[in-house]
Amino acid sequence: MSVTSTTATKTTTPGSGEASRKRGLPHGRRPEFTTRRGLQIAAFMAPAAVFVAVFTYYPMIAGGQMAFRNWKLTDLTDTSWVGLKNFLDVFADPAWGTVLGNTTVWVIGSIVPQLVIGFALALWLRRRFRLRGLYQALIFFPWAISGFLIGILFRWLFNSEFGVVNDLLQKAGLIDEPIAWLADPKTAMVAVLIANIWYGVTFFAIMIVAALQSIPDELYEAAALDGAGKARTLFQITIPYIRTTLALTVLLRVIWIFNFPDLIFGMTGGGPNNETHIVTTWMIKITQQGDYGRASALGLLVVAALLVFAVFFLMATREKKEVRS
Repeated sequence: MSVTSTTATKTTTPGSGEASRKRGLPHGRRPEFTTRRGLQIAAFMAPAAVFVAVFTYYPMIAGGQMAFRNWKLTDLTDTSWVGLKNFLDVFADPAWGTVLGNTTVWVIGSIVPQLVIGFALALWLRRRFRLRGLYQALIFFPWAISGFLIGILFRWLFNSEFGVVNDLLQKAGLIDEPIAWLADPKTAMVAVLIANIWYGVTFFAIMIVAALQSIPDELYEAAALDGAGKARTLFQITIPYIRTTLALTVLLRVIWIFNFPDLIFGMTGGGPNNETHIVTTWMIKITQQGDYGRASALGLLVVAALLVFAVFFLMATREKKEVRS
């Protein structure tokens, strides 16, 4: 028996020992890192590094320096350095307060319903029932559509003359006459929020369903034996187990919703009277007016705000996790 074990231990892959001896290396050891090997790795990485530098970092640096210059398409002869003037012009604009308030409503009014509805759908889809795959495909389908196309679709749905929404509400007896959803400042933001909630629920459902699949069934069986109800199981097993996924999903969605002008442009274009403009749609509007300096300043403010939010959000979730552990 010992002879057999010794023989099996010494058995090697044919040619591997010979190849190692030819390279002058002990059997099973990797080749040492040399200058030639480093140059080879750099040569393979160079095309990707150049591509990223040219099409990502250079535009970022060029756009960032525009924020401190008098950069307007109407007068390209004067691109002098103006310091913080573009930032001050953004804050002094009469529309800034409205845009900032709209952005807050847009983010909070979208993320909370998306999280709640997406979580409920994920819990439902975790159960086993007939045609579950078909239901999942139907629920996940909106995420495959462009946000701008979703905006155009909902613009037709909320049309005051022949929109489906007004028709259904009138047939149900909830309204007496059609509502100008997208033309009325009081209802325009409500319409775009409904569209964004419908569009973003899918992402939460996808992420949470994937996280729920990782929870062992033994935990639920033990909770049932202990007499735990559905609410207790939800708040003491399900949510704590997928807390990290929920935190990262919320963080990603806040960043994406903040930078999601597609749907608003497809539905209202920021109107009426700037009542649906958020920071990113307003930035695009300023760019279309040719004031690249002010638009770049607004873009830097967006990046700074999202960076600060991400840092504080991750710190808060980490502290909660440490306290609970």
